This record gives sequence, C-alpha cells and structure tokens, in this order.
Amino acid sequence: MKNKSTKVILMILFACVWIQACKDDDTTEEPTATGVTYDDTPYQLQVGDFEQPPIAMDNQLTRQGVKLGRMLFYEKRMSKDGSMSCASCHRQEHAFTDTSLFSEGVRGKVGKRQAMAVFNMAWNENEFFWDGRAHLLRDQSLKPIEDSLEMDESLANVINKLKVDQQYKDQFMRAFGSQEITEEKMSLAMEQFMNSIVSVESKYDRYLRGTATLDSNEERGRYLFFAEFNPGFPSLSGADCQHCHSGLNFENDRYMNNGLDSDADMTDNGRMDVTNSGSDKGKFKVTSLRNIEVTQPYMHDGRFKTLEEVVDHYNSGLKNSSTVDPTLLYPINSGGLQLTDEDKRDLVAFLKTLTDEVLLTNPEYSDPFE
Repeated sequence: MKNKSTKVILMILFACVWIQACKDDDTTEEPTATGVTYDDTPYQLQVGDFEQPPIAMDNQLTRQGVKLGRMLFYEKRMSKDGSMSCASCHRQEHAFTDTSLFSEGVRGKVGKRQAMAVFNMAWNENEFFWDGRAHLLRDQSLKPIEDSLEMDESLANVINKLKVDQQYKDQFMRAFGSQEITEEKMSLAMEQFMNSIVSVESKYDRYLRGTATLDSNEERGRYLFFAEFNPGFPSLSGADCQHCHSGLNFENDRYMNNGLDSDADMTDNGRMDVTNSGSDKGKFKVTSLRNIEVTQPYMHDGRFKTLEEVVDHYNSGLKNSSTVDPTLLYPINSGGLQLTDEDKRDLVAFLKTLTDEVLLTNPEYSDPFE
C-alpha cells in the first residue's frame, strides 16, 4: 500500500514538472491588463495589375502593423511642438505630397527640397529621398523627425511621449507582441503603412483592362508619350518619355540629371552629396508620373508650377551639362522635341489619365484620429 501511494505521489510530481516545463517553453505573450494580445494577421495588399512587390522578409505586412504605422504617420506628437506629423507634408488628397514649394516645418522653418509623393513604395528598390540617402524605407521614416528643418524632435522624446499613452502601448502589443516602444518598431510600423499605400486604379489602368476608353486627345498624348523622338519624321516623332518613366509605375528606379541646369547654374549637387562621385552631380531620383496632376509643383526644387511648364522644359528648355543623361542629348542637339501646341496639350491630357481617385480618397489611408 505504501509503495502504491509513493508511486501516485511521484506521478503527480512528474505531471506538475511537465506542465511547468510546457509553460516555460510557451513563447506566446501574455495579454495586457486591457486584454490586448499579439495579432499577426497578414495585411492583404491590393496590387491591381502590378506584380506582387518584394516586401522585406523581416517586415511582412500585418493588419496591426499597418494600423500602427498609420497612427504614427498622422501623429503630431512626433514633432517638437506637436504641430505637425508626417501627413502634414504628405497629404492624401495630393497623392501624399505637399503643394508648397518647400514644406514648412516646426517654428516656420522651410526645407530645401520639394516633398516627394508617398505611394507604391513597395515597388521601390533603389533607396529613398531625392538623393537616395536612406537605404530602406524604414530608415527614411525616422529622418524627418530629427531633421531640424522639419519636425526637430529626438526619437527618445517621441518614445517618452508615446509610452504614457495606453492606446499606443496596446497597439505596439498587437503589432509586435510587446508594449515596449522602440525606434526600430516605430520605423518598421511606418514602413508597413507606407508600403500599404498603393496607386493602381487610374483611368489608364482601367484603359489597359479594357474597362475605360481614352478620348482622342488622351490617345494622341499616349502615342506621344511612348513614341521615340525622331526629328527626321516629324509626323511620327514623339516625346520619348518612356525612356525614364517606364513600366506600370512610370519610373525606372534610377538617379538622373534631366537637364534642369548647366554646370555653371547648378546649385544642388543631388546624388553626389551621398555618393561623393562627381558623375552623380545634379542627379535626382526619377519619380513616378502616377498622380502627377495633383502633385504640383514639380522637380526637386518645385521650379515648375504646372504640367504645361514641365512639358515646355522637355520640349525646348533642356540644358546641357557634364552629367546630363545621354538620352537627352539628342533632343538638346536637335533644338528640342519640336512638339506643337496641340502635341503639348494632348501630352498633358494623357498625363492626367494617371490620376488615381481611389488613392486620393481611400479611407484606409486617411487620418485615423478624425
């Protein structure tokens, strides 16, 4: 009887040890005091006719990660005086860019370049900012916070402001499995949100699907956009835009000098300040032409207020320099593209078919605090 009792006691002790060991091996985070737990449900990216983008394996999109990034994107406490957020200079109705020549930061300070549009970042594979100084989108997301001309705040102060807010602690738990707020998690969340912003529903997209028709002016503009420059046959010659603005996203992930200034007049070194290579002087990132109708002013310094001015630049205003892209030398040496007034109007008409009204009004990208 005694041996039987001993066996029972030993079995109970073994079971307790086994149960505790299982608990020790369980890596699932405990819920917070508010009952919030980690949620890694994937975010379904709507890519339209694009191929699936190469999202970084260490930061796949989740519904809660994108939600947190959206909150941070619109959070004004990211700035020193609480007056501005990322969305202050990247407004949805303008394809997440700013219509000011140079965006205004805290205390009225003005930046040095025109704000870039934020959409289809998931397909960007060649660094960020006009000069490419941020290697990854997550790197780009933090730089405006600490820039003295923009938000002028330290990341440590931002974290201190957010960690007293239960809403943020809960959302960091949902997104990352911990209430701890760190620079890295902030950058990963904002990268997720910006990667979720897609532009794939313009009139031109519907035209390619066969569900929309271009009018005669838009169709003529489409021809001019894709046709090569050929001054020997004026009736067939085009604006040759596709050499730099190609593919479904109308860009080429390169840095190029597009003939804005001669060597003597060049005041912004562009890519050269990052690479320290003289061959990169005056080169800037080739941007997407999607939503170009609503992203004025144009170029890195916002020098052109209208699309008509942009077309005039390529038609007759190109400047030669030591680093100008070779594809522009032919029209430069031929006296310009030789577009007629009608050609220019039609080209602008086509460019306006690239406007994506869905992007501009999609509630998934709007301010979550309103």
